[in-house]
Amino acid sequence: MKPPPIIEVRGLHKRFGSLEVLKGIDLRVEEGEVVCVIGPSGSGKSTLLRCVNRLEEATSGSILIEGEDITDRDADVDALRTKIGMVFQHFNLFPHLSVHDNLTIAQRRVLKRSRSEADRIAAEMLRRVGLSDKIDEYPERLSGGQKQRVAIARALAMDPDMMLFDEPTSSLDPELVGEVLDVMRKLAKEGMTMMVVTHEMGFALEVADRVVFMDDGVVIEQGPPARVLKDPETSRARRFLRMVVER
Repeated sequence: MKPPPIIEVRGLHKRFGSLEVLKGIDLRVEEGEVVCVIGPSGSGKSTLLRCVNRLEEATSGSILIEGEDITDRDADVDALRTKIGMVFQHFNLFPHLSVHDNLTIAQRRVLKRSRSEADRIAAEMLRRVGLSDKIDEYPERLSGGQKQRVAIARALAMDPDMMLFDEPTSSLDPELVGEVLDVMRKLAKEGMTMMVVTHEMGFALEVADRVVFMDDGVVIEQGPPARVLKDPETSRARRFLRMVVER
């Protein structure tokens, strides 16, 4: 019997007051799949991602994580959320804590790991993102790219089954984007299930198994990266991609 999708979104609607941001999203992400979500600003991409992690509450519809409905009133959201690593646009590191403490605090408080185990895992995750030498630094002494790599390491330290990335390079200087994308490429090669909201079309073309194009709160089209990005079926996607390329 085929296992359920890692992420399954069914008929998802999200309103902020009178503004309907998501208008009936249906989406599946299979184990080991990399799905890149693209589209213009205001299309609902980040809201979709935040709903998947229940940082935003759905107005209606359901979201299943490994077959369990996290929108169910009786769902153990904290337990389900430990399966999901999330990396934000603006790092969200604790500025008053060292890199080491940023990586160990949730391990010890949420996962109840011992100090020695949390220390070992923190060191290993920093090695994976190429920042072993920054373990005792504070965020203010790191570049934007380094902060984002620490944020990725922090998420990985929780041993998630999947990773959500919300435009992880959009606030970085251009010369720092590559170091973050390199870490994400490695995760994809290792088989990590990933849902990535991004404007990096080259990354999506190279790494994604599927590209989802959203506009005005709905999925306009989706499919293999080469088709969606190079020969989109809809005029709206063609217009968006033409604007992105011309920039």
